[in-house]
Parts: sequence; C-alpha cells; structure tokens
Amino acid sequence: MPPVKKHMQASLERTGKDYREVHEWIDDPENKNERHDFTRVLEFAKMFTDKYGEEAAQEYVYHLSDDLKGKFGHVLEDTESSVNSALTYFGSFNR
Repeated sequence: MPPVKKHMQASLERTGKDYREVHEWIDDPENKNERHDFTRVLEFAKMFTDKYGEEAAQEYVYHLSDDLKGKFGHVLEDTESSVNSALTYFGSFNR
C-alpha cells in the first residue's frame, strides 16, 4: 500500500489539494484496518463530504482503490508469471 505521502501526491495531481487530513485519518496505525473496511465506505465518505466536501470523499475512495491495487497487484502479476512459466515448462505456451 502506498505511504501517505504518495496518496497526498496523487491527490495533489488530481485536484490541486493534497488532502493530508483524509489520508492521515485513513492510515492512522491504531485504526487502519477499521478505516479501510469497504463495508463502511458510504459512512466514511459521507463523513468526509460533510467535513471537507465531495472532492475529499472522492479522494478517500481513490485512497482505498490505490491500496487495493497495491495489496493485490503483485499477486496478480506473480500468478500470471507462474502460469506462463508452467505453460512454457510443459511446452504449451504460445502454441
């Protein structure tokens, strides 16, 4: 998962604002798992909308999306590489 600074940079590039408060809130070490809970997205997005506006809520969602890609992106790449390696080994790749 990207560090807070990378999330802030991505927000800055998208919106012109870093949304430090949003990213630091999400990645607070004592509450990180709870605040990344997809079943609470609507609740937390509303909180950000009420406190900072709609754009902040969208940045919260982007943060979650970036973390999801960070967590599982390498799994997909590793799996694809393993499948390709196995197919090559058995002579079934690119036939």
